[in-house]
Amino acid sequence: MPGDGDLAEINVVDVAWRDATPAQQGIWVLDTDEKLRPTYLIPTVLEFTGALRHDLLVAAAQSAVSRHPALRSRFRLDTATRRVQYHTDGPPGEIGFIDAVADGWSAEELDGLVDVLCWTPFDLATEAQVRGEVVRVDETTTLLVLTMHHISFDGWSRHLLVDEVMSTYRCLLEGREPRLSPAAHPADLVTVLSGQELAERVDEAVERLRGAPTTIGLPYDRRSATPSVIGANLALELDAELSGAVLEVASQEGCTPFMTAVALLAGTFSRTTGQRDFLFALGWPGREDPATADAIGMFMSTLVLRVEFDDTTTWRELLACARSGALEAFMDCDVPLDAIATALNPGRQVIWPPMTPVLVNVDDLPLELDLAPGVTGRYRLTGPVYTKYDLDLFVRVDDHGPDGSRLTLSIDYPLDLFDHQTIEGLLSALRRSAHDLAYSAEESHDRPADH
Repeated sequence: MPGDGDLAEINVVDVAWRDATPAQQGIWVLDTDEKLRPTYLIPTVLEFTGALRHDLLVAAAQSAVSRHPALRSRFRLDTATRRVQYHTDGPPGEIGFIDAVADGWSAEELDGLVDVLCWTPFDLATEAQVRGEVVRVDETTTLLVLTMHHISFDGWSRHLLVDEVMSTYRCLLEGREPRLSPAAHPADLVTVLSGQELAERVDEAVERLRGAPTTIGLPYDRRSATPSVIGANLALELDAELSGAVLEVASQEGCTPFMTAVALLAGTFSRTTGQRDFLFALGWPGREDPATADAIGMFMSTLVLRVEFDDTTTWRELLACARSGALEAFMDCDVPLDAIATALNPGRQVIWPPMTPVLVNVDDLPLELDLAPGVTGRYRLTGPVYTKYDLDLFVRVDDHGPDGSRLTLSIDYPLDLFDHQTIEGLLSALRRSAHDLAYSAEESHDRPADH
């Protein structure tokens, strides 16, 4: 295995295709399909306002993407042996600079540029899995556009990379050398369960999930034989009073906002479909080992939690069910989801998603970034929405100071499955459920209160 930052060694992943993680399998399969390929890109567009040094921002971003072995990765599938060859000795991706003011770029041309930077596929075999540009938009606005491939990068890594770029920029601005911990090679941090241990853990996970339906009665407007990943997003922000009441009841049961969202979604679906047993997918950061906390790479995995209850379950009890299901799922975080899915359904085709059409996750992107004195930034969330699941529910909590915290529920959904009005109706139903959880926690979830 290569050591920290050792670029000279070629690492061959000695894993048969059938033993590859779902992410590895999915990436190779999906990268052969133009329609699905964008779902494995992680574009990040940061918009900074204020007078900044563009040369220093380019240098800071270049330093960050060059430093981490994961971002220099190349991958090639040997079709004869069904094994993945992986090495990190190639050159890093390059960060460029475009002065849109001096070059006379129009707003439409800039939008087109950002779209190309964000969604142009990578050649996994020959290219570093990162590219970027610093774009001077006008006298006070600058964009930093970074795009990474999910095969070597995850959401946690995005926070680490952005933080490193900003801290390095501040050091360069002050004439100081940044003090950074050594960049770890992901291969040095990955542990694999032994065959016997894996079999035992898979058996435990299968027992937890056995008998649960892998479908959910979603309010489809239409079904497609060849579904697209092109989607849209709708969001619902609860007012401060309702947000505070929901979070207070949830805290009494030891529930995080994520667990609360799971309870609200299960309760809402139960009311409309009569289903009482649900499987939901979630993205798990994969950072249980402190050694991985500051490592850039693809450590994320997909877990499946189960929420099971009956028609007499109160909202408070449903919160407890969601918490229990989440904690049990977290215990299986090192068990490959594909192994679990295969054990539950040995004859299944290798498709994604494997066990549930619904994903629940946390939206934790910061609202504001402080780059330097007089320069603030924000994540610019523009462009198309791509989704692999039939429904993605995201929950976030923002502190609005004296006005208290606000709970936001947002849904990504495929346009070929749902109409705008249908998702609006689902969000309205989630709001009613939130109201009942907050103010009728001891009542059965199955009996909507009069609002």
